[in-house]
Amino acid sequence: MRTDPSLHYLDNAATTIVDPAVADVIHTAMLEHWANPSSLYRPGAESEAALGHARAALARTIGCKSKEFYFTSCGSEGNNLALLGGALTKTFGKKIICSGFEHPSVRRPLEQLASSGWQVVFVDPEADGRLDVDRMLEQVDRSTVLVACMMVNNETGARCDVERLAREAKKINSRVMVHVDGVQAWMRLPVKLADSGIDSFTVSGHKIHAPKGVGGLFLSDKLIQSFRPPYLGGEQERGIRPGTENLPYALGLAAAAQKLAPTLRERTARVRELNDRLRAGLAAFPTVEINSPADGVPEILNFSQNRIKSETMLAWLAEAKVYVSSASACGRGEPSHTLAVMGRSDRAIDTAIRVSFCADNTPEDVDAFLERFEAGMKTLASF
Repeated sequence: MRTDPSLHYLDNAATTIVDPAVADVIHTAMLEHWANPSSLYRPGAESEAALGHARAALARTIGCKSKEFYFTSCGSEGNNLALLGGALTKTFGKKIICSGFEHPSVRRPLEQLASSGWQVVFVDPEADGRLDVDRMLEQVDRSTVLVACMMVNNETGARCDVERLAREAKKINSRVMVHVDGVQAWMRLPVKLADSGIDSFTVSGHKIHAPKGVGGLFLSDKLIQSFRPPYLGGEQERGIRPGTENLPYALGLAAAAQKLAPTLRERTARVRELNDRLRAGLAAFPTVEINSPADGVPEILNFSQNRIKSETMLAWLAEAKVYVSSASACGRGEPSHTLAVMGRSDRAIDTAIRVSFCADNTPEDVDAFLERFEAGMKTLASF
């Protein structure tokens, strides 16, 4: 997908480069499906049919019913919609359990609920980056209305056994709602939500080579019976997410997902080779500490080099068109919350780098990063 061979883009957890084939689908849809899907005349009906086909295709990628998939603008909106709507739905208690290394679009809405009188319990990950599901389950009781946990951490790639969490949490309290941020997991891990115990699940287009500005939210049929959406407006998306649907981007999202879904195993193997190559190269630097667990998704490798401030190293790398990040892109340069709750030192947090792959990356990208990184470690001033 790259047109510049000198560019080495290794920040795919922040966003991916749009697939030209997806862009073509969107462009065609803008011209051919211009009518509002809610309109009753023929062009509107054709737009509605196209939206339905896209919805069905996307639902298949996460193993749910078509009517359980709702279009959103992004993963952050989906998380807010599910959490705030879920909290309004459940009236039998005021307790919420959440993993301690969630994305801000999960953590901040829950912090807002906590300021309004809800009891929100955050369970931090272990020092190795893994989340102990048993520790989360210990907090679940009859007053727990909501459990939230991401499937893959966006900074370290740590995998969480959300299926077991949902299953066991509902054995303790069958009325509890389980929400999963699946943004970094979708198209990287198999997802089958039917009968999983998971009630809501978010996905985002710009993590899978679709544009920014489109995403999706799974809301189970069981949950939707009493769900109270925080938005008010028209009857689009069954009244859950009012506003005229972005049909071209919905079709683009479906096109991207349909292209990636059949290649998951192949892509995972290819990216694992790149991850292993990077880990082997970093082993030559005695001050480097790996922050990502070995059994995390191979798309993300987070490490601390413990010598040079992240922003200094990132600028050095960028001069050679090697692009990585230091933490979540949504943090806008703020120190990593995830590494902090893992117990990493201030120095480790201030020198952290996140490299994130997609299947379009090559061994040459890894080698370019290591070459420029080595030069930086020799040239740049330590702090």
